[in-house]
Amino acid sequence: MSATEKGYAEFARFLETVSGISLGDNKQYLVTSRLRNILKEHHLSSLEELLVQIKNDIRGQLRTKVIDAMTTNETLWFRDMHPFDILKRVILPEHFAHVKGRPLRIWSAACSSGQEPYSIAFTLEEWGKLNPGKISASDKIIATDLSSSVLAEAKQAEYPMLSLGRGLDTPKINQYFTKVSEGRWKVKPEYTRKVEFKALNLKDSYAGLGKFDIVFCRNVLIYFTGDLKKDILTRIHGTLRPGGFLVVGASESVGSLQDKYEMVHCRPGIIYRAI
Repeated sequence: MSATEKGYAEFARFLETVSGISLGDNKQYLVTSRLRNILKEHHLSSLEELLVQIKNDIRGQLRTKVIDAMTTNETLWFRDMHPFDILKRVILPEHFAHVKGRPLRIWSAACSSGQEPYSIAFTLEEWGKLNPGKISASDKIIATDLSSSVLAEAKQAEYPMLSLGRGLDTPKINQYFTKVSEGRWKVKPEYTRKVEFKALNLKDSYAGLGKFDIVFCRNVLIYFTGDLKKDILTRIHGTLRPGGFLVVGASESVGSLQDKYEMVHCRPGIIYRAI
């Protein structure tokens, strides 16, 4: 299937409406490659036919499949590494220097199949061993994503060796995981119990999430329009406690929201503190 300009434009509008993702121009190949199997399964030959089917699908299963296909990205353990080093070196020491007697709450937004929130849980455990009495069983990582399929995988906390090799060496695998079958490993319970997964579209309300000390929202803002990015960052600020920290991707920033966020240079890396 090759996408016509009209079909691609209609699909791009649909995707931005339901997920906030702005495809931009000349992404026809990305769309057709990600949707090829869905189109084949439903005997469809064009994006126009797909959109008609989505509209007529009362149960919404096809729509969910399409959103999952377009929003699911492969991720890594300890992706980019700097944010997790900054968490240990800067954020946690500063947080516990000012906050005592209250459970730590962290939000991993757009968590995909769970690598980021579990990497955060691993980091908390390691830092806690070096700083006794700081990390507690009441600390919580809330991990959200739009895709129902990746959330199901994340909740299962079971991964093939090929996935583990993307960011973890053998000692780390043995430290964090238990082998459950040939070629498959499961995150140990002391880490999974810290993470709670919830379905959330970043376009929707965050009111039910509560307040956070730290928010990780990495490598997702780049897919949104400028206005939606500003709206999301403004509402994320509303979830952060005063002085809380925001961690974004290496190529992302808070833009013009200097009245809400203070830039913190960590050398290497940059994070933002809620004003």
